[in-house]
Amino acid sequence: MIGRDTPQTHRHEGDALDTHDPLTISRRGFLKLTAVSATVAATPPLVARATVPDGGRAPVMQQVALEVNGKQTTLSLDTRTTLLDALREHMHLTGTKKGCDHGQCGACTVLVDGRRINSCLTLAVMHQGSKVTTIEGLGTPEKLHPLQAAFVKHDGYQCGYCTPGQICSAVGALDEIHRDVPSHATADITAKAAFSTLELRERMSGNICRCGAYSNIVEAVSEYAGSQV
Repeated sequence: MIGRDTPQTHRHEGDALDTHDPLTISRRGFLKLTAVSATVAATPPLVARATVPDGGRAPVMQQVALEVNGKQTTLSLDTRTTLLDALREHMHLTGTKKGCDHGQCGACTVLVDGRRINSCLTLAVMHQGSKVTTIEGLGTPEKLHPLQAAFVKHDGYQCGYCTPGQICSAVGALDEIHRDVPSHATADITAKAAFSTLELRERMSGNICRCGAYSNIVEAVSEYAGSQV
């Protein structure tokens, strides 16, 4: 039995915070304080959002000079602009496709200074003064590149979305063989590189065709390669 002058040291769940003992807190009081702290931490700073749009920094612009499909051009670009977006959004060369935008499908393949690259993985400012060739620069509807004609002949496409990247990649791959650049499929890297369907499939393995027209693509490229011997 607790006497009148004996202080009560226990409390029930839900009791209010003991204002006489700053080190004592009830479970309910603890949960309330935790909830308030979490809410404050999750709330974005209003001042920062008001002064810096979208929480980012102002774009840094730079003049980028390129030779695209044989024509000199100078673009004023945000330094974060990819080569793919520079071609599509600023030069309206929409033949180069944006597929995965992560360098995994090859739809954005173009030739830069003669070598094939994924244009979604590189910044335009990194290619100051470079010569860029897109599918529009290889051939036109009135005058097809021989490889484009071979794709038509062998039905090397279905939906056609990956076709520009496939063709640009094939041109680059055949040039690699011509320059004796080995691949993972090359049995003897000391020997002169030679065309084969195995070499072609390995070198173009980064170009994905969701329609599955691979056999027709190989036939088209093989016919074109044979005509170049």
